[in-house]
Amino acid sequence: MKTRLSLSIALASYNGERYIAEQLDSIARQTRLPDELIISDDASSDATLAIARDFARRAPFPVRVLQNSERAGSTHNFEIAIRACKGDIVFLCDQDDVWYPDKISLIEERFINNPDAGVVFTDADVVDENLHPIGRRLWQIYKFGPDKQARFMANDALGVLLKQPVVTGATMAFRSSYRDLVLPIPKTWHDAWIALLMGATSHLDALPAQLIAYRQHGQNQLGIPRAGRNRGKSCAAIYGPRVLLYEAIRKRLEESAEHFRVSEQTIHRLDEKLVFLRASATLPQPRWRRLPVALHELLALRYHSYAHRLTTFCKDLLR
Repeated sequence: MKTRLSLSIALASYNGERYIAEQLDSIARQTRLPDELIISDDASSDATLAIARDFARRAPFPVRVLQNSERAGSTHNFEIAIRACKGDIVFLCDQDDVWYPDKISLIEERFINNPDAGVVFTDADVVDENLHPIGRRLWQIYKFGPDKQARFMANDALGVLLKQPVVTGATMAFRSSYRDLVLPIPKTWHDAWIALLMGATSHLDALPAQLIAYRQHGQNQLGIPRAGRNRGKSCAAIYGPRVLLYEAIRKRLEESAEHFRVSEQTIHRLDEKLVFLRASATLPQPRWRRLPVALHELLALRYHSYAHRLTTFCKDLLR
């Protein structure tokens, strides 16, 4: 067994001059330095590129700075960075967070001790724009408690992920041997895309430690879930993009079945999730007409398996 892995960091930047220097400095303070850092800049119009290039000149490890001639968008920009990585392990990195000194070393140790793990992800301290803790951890916000963590340990990450996203890209690293599975990334949530594909084909290792300060500043691409974020949205607006995500995941798994382990049970579970999402996305606008469809999904236990049971059922009836 290899006792040391080659480690790459894929950092996607865009107009991040306010925060990126702190992130880069935190990477330089790691107890286990990366073997390379790839920074893909998405045609920033501020000083981000200059800060990145200055860091590359003085960093204690190789840094490559790539520059998009025009905006590619967050998801495609991450894809560019991931494609350029040469290491055994690829760490995803947001420009506005801060990594704690042992992040890389602890995650590398986890991969070494668990050869079956395709992904390792961690908890995080949620902080404000000035890095002041807001008093909650990321896993608390996602309600990713001991019971769900135990399901990950029992190799049923997919069962949890089909119900709710609990893997945040900023805390994630994955084996580059799965790169052909996850790339290219469609225009969707790259965190959920990678986590679901990996959950369907490999073991996801949840490391219960806060290893980054996950900064929330109002301009986050995604950020933490916020109460009322779906207020005023129709069922089609809420569920439609999720239908597209899962349709793309199912198609990618079918296309990749020859090279990656994809069971019939996994495809069946994805199909059931899609039945639920399509039904939810097409709930009629008049509330009184929604009951038969929603009740059918409730009695089929799909609200139990793929949503928050009666809580989501009632929300869908009242939106």
